[in-house]
Amino acid sequence: MIYTYRPEILEALLVHGVRPRPDTNPERVREFVRDLYRYEIRRLRERYMRREFPKADYSRRVDALRRQYPVLALRARDWVV
Repeated sequence: MIYTYRPEILEALLVHGVRPRPDTNPERVREFVRDLYRYEIRRLRERYMRREFPKADYSRRVDALRRQYPVLALRARDWVV
């Protein structure tokens, strides 16, 4: 099956180094991006646990990280035309 990704979605994915092909299922791409986000959030938590920054700073950093992944707020089927 061929998928036509919305241009703004492709731009947002490229920020993370993700460049899906037209035959790549959007569900699979979303899972990959979600796993990447999970990896980064875990790394951030590990850094907090090592006391690299104060607790008050943690929530701000989590929010900033979440904002780097706006595509995850959309369903995979909304990524394509």
